[in-house]
Amino acid sequence: MAIAYSPPLFSPFLNVNLTRLSSSLLLPFCHSSFSPTLRRCRRRPRFLSMASPTQSSNQAVSTGDVNTDADVFQLIRTHQENAVRLPPVEEIRTMLNQSTRGMLSTFSQKHEGYPSGSMVDFACDADGSPILAVSSLAVHTKDLLANPKCSLLVAKDPEDRTDLVITLHGDAIPVSEKDITAVRTAYLAKHPDSFWVDFGDFQFMRIEPKSCAICFGSCNCFAWIRRCVYYPAEFSKEEYQTAKVDLIAQFAKPVTSHMNRDHAEDTRLIVQHSTSILVDSAYMLDMDSLGFNVKAAYQGKTYKLRIPFPRRAEDRKESEGTSSPASVEILLQ
Repeated sequence: MAIAYSPPLFSPFLNVNLTRLSSSLLLPFCHSSFSPTLRRCRRRPRFLSMASPTQSSNQAVSTGDVNTDADVFQLIRTHQENAVRLPPVEEIRTMLNQSTRGMLSTFSQKHEGYPSGSMVDFACDADGSPILAVSSLAVHTKDLLANPKCSLLVAKDPEDRTDLVITLHGDAIPVSEKDITAVRTAYLAKHPDSFWVDFGDFQFMRIEPKSCAICFGSCNCFAWIRRCVYYPAEFSKEEYQTAKVDLIAQFAKPVTSHMNRDHAEDTRLIVQHSTSILVDSAYMLDMDSLGFNVKAAYQGKTYKLRIPFPRRAEDRKESEGTSSPASVEILLQ
């Protein structure tokens, strides 16, 4: 499968050539030995056969004619249940590390006994604790100073009730003087235009986690599948803070942008081969060391699907003189 040339994306901070990285991660799907399989997908019935998890990626098992919504759901359910993904607590830690906005719930001081909600910007510190920059004039600041117990709800996709939603419970405490410089740096890295953090009425507060949980806002069939995948869904402070942020996910945005801009057809073919459904289009949403997530369209409906890599992409130092990280080169073997 030919991949057209485009100027390489480069991250000076990570010293990683992102164009080379995205091609390396997806090369097992796009290798010449795999291309005939993808080309045949264009000529086959609307549904492909469903591959067994124990079979190689270019083998298939016949499923007969399937053309109802129930058939589509069954294919998706089987695929999603077997798709490799990050452990739930690692996905929580990774998602919060990349997120910047959420719903803060506090105990109202004005209306005693009732909760109060505010949309707030935040950034996570090295331990995964959310950092807030709050004004002394804000209602939620007054609430937190009177009662530090709070929760922070963060949605991966606020427009999709079936997608991942995280609730972190904890105590919000003012950041100590010795930590302000590091906290300010971490916050401005996520919110570079927030010049107002240096105003006299602002201060930084850190939410010390007590527990965190994955929750779902909708009870449709796809949310049910995700519940099965992510059970158990609540984790302690210790479990959360010892979980690692996925390193590949840190530069997912430029990689997915590159794939969506320059290789949309390749992505569609990869998705239809992996899921056994001849999707009309596929838009790459994000990625991590074990695979990527897409929004796929099929007959006027959209589905969010998980597409696993052939094997984990480990992060290692680059080989001398190369722009492709050695961690990703294992996928070429």
